Amino acid sequence: MIARPRDWAKGTLFARGSYSEASRISDIFRKETVGGALLLVAAVVALVWANSPWSAAYDSLGQWQIGTDALGLHLDLSLSTWAADGLLAIFFFVIGLELKREFVAGDLRDPARAALPIAAAIGGMVVPALIFLAFTARAGDGATQGWAIPTATDIAFAVAVLAVISTHLPAALRTFLLTLAVVDDLLAITVIALFYSDSISTGALALAVVPLAAFAVCVQRGVRAWWILLPLATLTWALVHESGVHATVAGVLLGFTVPVRRRATEDGKAADGPGLAEHFEHRIRPLSAGVAVPVFAFFAAGVTVGGSGGLTDALTDPIAVGIICGLVIGKTVGIVGTTALLSSVTRATLDASVKWIDVIGIAMLAGIGFTVSLLIGDLAYGMGTDRDEHVKIGVLAGSLTAAACAAVILRIRNRHYRTVAELEQRDDDHDGIPDVYQRRQ
Repeated sequence: MIARPRDWAKGTLFARGSYSEASRISDIFRKETVGGALLLVAAVVALVWANSPWSAAYDSLGQWQIGTDALGLHLDLSLSTWAADGLLAIFFFVIGLELKREFVAGDLRDPARAALPIAAAIGGMVVPALIFLAFTARAGDGATQGWAIPTATDIAFAVAVLAVISTHLPAALRTFLLTLAVVDDLLAITVIALFYSDSISTGALALAVVPLAAFAVCVQRGVRAWWILLPLATLTWALVHESGVHATVAGVLLGFTVPVRRRATEDGKAADGPGLAEHFEHRIRPLSAGVAVPVFAFFAAGVTVGGSGGLTDALTDPIAVGIICGLVIGKTVGIVGTTALLSSVTRATLDASVKWIDVIGIAMLAGIGFTVSLLIGDLAYGMGTDRDEHVKIGVLAGSLTAAACAAVILRIRNRHYRTVAELEQRDDDHDGIPDVYQRRQ
């Protein structure tokens, strides 16, 4: 029997959760599947182009400068930088909306239900970081600066893979993966803000508070007019970019200001229609998943995999090896180990519909660390450097390996759950047959 929302507190891990939360997560899975497919296409196009006779054109396109420095905000950036700092801010805005919805109106508002994905996400970040540091500790020359690269999970890729291979897996596993990824995103944002921002300009950061506060006042009052909100959001982003804090953090801050619950009418009742956070997420998620993230992937994934500085050199570089082992081994050990430890300490057992091999498969799937991992690699070693190229190869190889391993396990488990479902359906059909007909058989 499927566990009720409070079953975790009674000793059940991986309960399904509330009906509204399960429905919302199902909707997200359907949307992210398309985004994951576009992300994969963009990455493949970049890889093919970067390794073709026209690779120089690909490099030139990424380095093409566009923008202006007329206001002293240093916005004359290359296209690849615009993709990483500008378009990804849209992606992080959606993450901000998701985070606030989870902690205000989602199942994570319940501390008992939030404990497991938070603990698993922390374990899934700490262990990969330690593995990376173990490989790079003796490399020198700042190699350890990329310790956070294998700690992130790419939700679009992970959800796309799970949606393709797992039509019959328990809903509790899908809920856990998405919630785990949301918490993982929050931790990744914190890491970027604290460890991968340049020297901070307090003046620009203080100025950024002004349009951010104006944006917050507008959305709290229910304003939806793009011609008011977009200039305020753009100015906030530009000032955060100028301050030295990575510009994607501005997207998260803007997302946090948007109210989740619907405004009350004059008679005290909730207004009709979705809350503003849900409205913005519905409008902006297609732009994030369909444009922002694939364009970033196109500029970030183009790496030469042959010849000098390519695949051969990368696979002997402690940085790339540390990333691969961190994503494939570290994520699995960290998530499963933390979950098992929590189960042991609290004496909680898995939900009846879930087995430990399912948890291992989901943990492996969390080792797909594409978008945020590539971003942290750029921030740690500098865009276009030899080490950055090795980071790309490590992230691609680690993510593909994690996806392949997870696919093998989850396909086997999906076949098992499909067989069980068919047998249950057959029993239900048999029970519905009149007794006279059954006796004749």
